Amino acid sequence: MGAEHSKNEERRSMVFLRKGPKLPAWEDALLAGREPKSLLKRGLRYVSLSLIMKGMTSTPDFLWGLHEVQKLNLSRNQLVAIPPSLGKLDRLVVLNLGGNCLKCLPKEIGLLRNLKVLFVNMNCLKEVPAELSLCRKLEVLSLSHNCISQLPLSFTDLTSLRKLNLSNNRFVQIPLCIFALRSLDFLHLGSNKLENIAESIQYLVNLQIFIVENNNIRSLPRSLCYISSLELLNVDYNAIQSLPDELYLLRRLRRIAWNPMDKGLHIAHNPLARPLPEVVEGGLDVLFNYLRDKKERS
Repeated sequence: MGAEHSKNEERRSMVFLRKGPKLPAWEDALLAGREPKSLLKRGLRYVSLSLIMKGMTSTPDFLWGLHEVQKLNLSRNQLVAIPPSLGKLDRLVVLNLGGNCLKCLPKEIGLLRNLKVLFVNMNCLKEVPAELSLCRKLEVLSLSHNCISQLPLSFTDLTSLRKLNLSNNRFVQIPLCIFALRSLDFLHLGSNKLENIAESIQYLVNLQIFIVENNNIRSLPRSLCYISSLELLNVDYNAIQSLPDELYLLRRLRRIAWNPMDKGLHIAHNPLARPLPEVVEGGLDVLFNYLRDKKERS
């Protein structure tokens, strides 16, 4: 009898092990008996909450009741969607959703009227909701490493935007709405499918850093040479054969740059027509003098 009882207990134990313990809800796992507000950190500038690398596939319900939070980091999880409840966090100033599996953003993101910084890089976005343009205070926006090919025309309303990263997407041309963003000082469109740069680029009069490396651009527009604020122009890895004579007007370009982090003119790995390759090797002053003399002769 005792032996039979032991065998039954052993069988029940094996069944329990095969099933495994029931996984707790994300709320329980993250809170571990604490009040949700205990997760908030109160710094000098922001009330912040960081849930980086928690393995989350969905957002915890308690999150949408933390109305005080101003800086929220949900990056490097496995989130496939952000619910409309995001709009309840209307005090948000900084929102990081980078490194997830998001295919779209809720239109309620437009309710975040205090938002200044938004990272949605390294996701699976194919489009951006037009409602994002309601975030009129937005200054920094990164949508890099997605599958986006166009932007809503309503983006012209983002007049406070200073830094925009659209690299590693599927843009064939620079979206027209970008040329209305006169406050931009940083624009990254590297690793797309661009074939040209529209003459309208000249309207970005405050642009300091312009990166369009690794595209299919064949020539640079003359109007680009009139953006006197440019300090870094990166056109590496394109199909450029000639340069506009007026390039010497970009006097804030200090050197031919080779390190990706350096300011200056990046023009490596282009099929430049001769004698440009030899001229470029002489440095930026030699190149500018060559182009200036060429223009005066024409």
